[in-house]
Amino acid sequence: MGVVLRDLRASLPRPGTRELTVVEERIDAWARDRLARLHARSVRAGLVELTVFVLKQGWACLFGALLLALLLAARFWYPDDAWLVRNDALTLAALALQVGMLATRLETVREMRVVLLFHVVGTVMEVFKTDVGSWSYAAEGVLRVGAVPLFSGFMYGAVGSYLVRVFRIFELRFDRYPRRWVTAVLATAIYANFFTHHWVADVRWLLLAGVVLVYGRTVMHFRVHARRLRMPILLAFTLVASFIWAAENVATFAGAWLYPSQVDGWHVVGGSKLVSWFLLMIISVVLVAWVYPPRPPAEASPAGG
Repeated sequence: MGVVLRDLRASLPRPGTRELTVVEERIDAWARDRLARLHARSVRAGLVELTVFVLKQGWACLFGALLLALLLAARFWYPDDAWLVRNDALTLAALALQVGMLATRLETVREMRVVLLFHVVGTVMEVFKTDVGSWSYAAEGVLRVGAVPLFSGFMYGAVGSYLVRVFRIFELRFDRYPRRWVTAVLATAIYANFFTHHWVADVRWLLLAGVVLVYGRTVMHFRVHARRLRMPILLAFTLVASFIWAAENVATFAGAWLYPSQVDGWHVVGGSKLVSWFLLMIISVVLVAWVYPPRPPAEASPAGG
């Protein structure tokens, strides 16, 4: 793992440079054209910045959104008697989606290499969790590891894809970011608890308190287009975890996997899973931060640069 992280860090853009995909270049060009004709602090300029924020957030979520669309399409329109079972079809479709995004420059190679880490971390946990009965997949297909279809790794990859893209697209910078070795210890404890709580006490609430203690003073700075804004990082974590929890409800509704309580009929995933996703997201943040070392706001590049 250490060798992989060192290789990834070596391949990152140098400070002061920006790597943009085709769509990001067009969003920035559109914003520059509009803002050039407006007063910087006018209401219309604020609306342009808001539009850019929404577009870039949607763009960062692209892989996850398309994957959810695939899951829903397979749920409602994929024939039950098809020669290729649904789980294998989803795996091949997700793979094609990933290749297509790379081929069309909708995702960078650097981002793809980072996302591979999330596949590994997520799949290992999936194999264990399905074995102990925490949730289950349809027992079909050959493209799987044990009871886990390979498309599940892409769902974790979608979370990684979003996080690594917002790091770059919004040029995230941080005030009082905790020491990375401290965050690594915390993330390791969180990951271990997902396994060990089946045999010993579940310490998720203690770990949640640890997250608040470690990240409580950290403020995230981000650039929309011409404006740089900031928010407490714990608020950002909560917002992202809430969206992941909402996406999980869509995925379980589509039958991608089911919790034991949903086998006899689908219902909204309990709020306790929101805490699980919050903690799991911390692992993702720590992985990204080891590859894209957090930088202070003073290192932000000029607007539009």
